[in-house]
Amino acid sequence: MSIKEQVKKAIHMNGPDRVPLLYSKTFEPSDIVNIPVVMHFAGPNSDKSEWGFTWENFNNDLALGQPKEPVIKTWSDLKKYKAPDPTDQKRFDGIRDARKKYGPDRYYKASFILTGFSMMTMLRGFEDLLTDMYLNRQEVEELADIVFGFEEQIIIQLKNHGFDAVTFADDYGTQENLIINPNIWREIFKPRLKKEIDLAHEHGLDVFLHSCGYIYDIIPDLIEIGLDVLNPGQPSLNGIKRMGENFGGKICFSCPVNYQTTGISGSKEDIFREIKEYVDNLGCFNGGLIGIIIEDLSALGASQENIKHTIEAFRMYGQYN
Repeated sequence: MSIKEQVKKAIHMNGPDRVPLLYSKTFEPSDIVNIPVVMHFAGPNSDKSEWGFTWENFNNDLALGQPKEPVIKTWSDLKKYKAPDPTDQKRFDGIRDARKKYGPDRYYKASFILTGFSMMTMLRGFEDLLTDMYLNRQEVEELADIVFGFEEQIIIQLKNHGFDAVTFADDYGTQENLIINPNIWREIFKPRLKKEIDLAHEHGLDVFLHSCGYIYDIIPDLIEIGLDVLNPGQPSLNGIKRMGENFGGKICFSCPVNYQTTGISGSKEDIFREIKEYVDNLGCFNGGLIGIIIEDLSALGASQENIKHTIEAFRMYGQYN
């Protein structure tokens, strides 16, 4: 079975031989190659986003920082704001180079780096946007149309450039709850996300979503609108066993070792135990699990040994045949 077939069979629960792996940086051993299609790190210091802001406190892939100042300081700025050009073909240089290097049999995933709600907070400011959802709903909806509209225009181009999937990255959760009232999320974001998922499926793409934090309450909604793969950044916050019991076989999960606890300070035994729990509860539905190897956990204090243990554990427990 080819690498690409292994990934597709895991996603659609058609009997892969093993749990496919996505490495965050080193794609030589990775089944999935993740390629950015948004130019967030341009300019001489790689800190200029094509969305018009400059990153502050930018230092590594796990700490993007924040815009130095929002682009839309007041809602009057929205009227003159112009989104990036989604047809700029420079955004596809990465996929061309990657396909030459790794060949056609890898599974290629397009990344927006930040999407939807998270992108809106970068443009407007986090606290202001949360307040505006209650006080300035019309303007929030207009901003959402700009952000999601940009994403839609890129989605329709991806298949022709050799991509197999698109991934959204939108942190909806805190450690204990959703950031947004779930009813407001369903009013503003759910229909727009459904439109994107439908559009991606029409163009032959699988859809991934990453969200840090507690998001358990909207997982049924994500399944309902057709999401293929969910990466709950910290699976243990949502309950690995109960996700398997209630959602296993309905959606594929893509999981790293917990990068707040186990991956940082856990022992080898802790890491092996957690990954076995993923396989036993989420990957036992004729597939349904993709492992993530975050190679830059050292930025958060993880040892290289723990990264090595994570790879070993997925290889040990992720063999179905």
